[in-house]
Amino acid sequence: MKKQASVTQALEAFYQRYESTYKSCHQELPVIEHDSDWPSPCEQRDVEEGVAVSWLPVKPEPSLEFSNIESALDLSLHPDIQSYFGSFFSANLPAQTSDGNLELLFAWSPEDFERLQENILGHIWMKRKLKQPETVFFAVTDNEGVNLVIINETGEIWAEKVGKKPHRKIAASMVEFLTMIKPDPE
Repeated sequence: MKKQASVTQALEAFYQRYESTYKSCHQELPVIEHDSDWPSPCEQRDVEEGVAVSWLPVKPEPSLEFSNIESALDLSLHPDIQSYFGSFFSANLPAQTSDGNLELLFAWSPEDFERLQENILGHIWMKRKLKQPETVFFAVTDNEGVNLVIINETGEIWAEKVGKKPHRKIAASMVEFLTMIKPDPE
């Protein structure tokens, strides 16, 4: 029996597909405009404010963890949530599905990871207040107000309108989801 890939392995494979597709379209590594307020270890060289810089995903050292969120919420985050957001610093990545376009969200730097954790805390508190299943968003779609979320209890991927319960199952797991989407380098 073949062992299922981990979320980290599925992310690495998606990054490789993204980089390859980007290079085919643009004949260079992915680029992003440098923002001196939000520097990142992903940037491949030092540049001035507003200049395009090549970037690649970077594994954080030490690895990123969520114990502060789990403690504040008295909750264990699903391992796929921890692996998805904790394995790499990266720019957000555009992708395509059979349902349309989306943008995968990632932490760009240690400071951005702190901001991400605050957003996750706020999101879960809102879900509790609304008496809805606890979810964590990880992608925005081209359908206004619809995000893709991980159901904390199961690890399933669902579409969810802001402030509403998840309404449509997309994939059984993050690994399944990452293998079914296609990079969409702009």
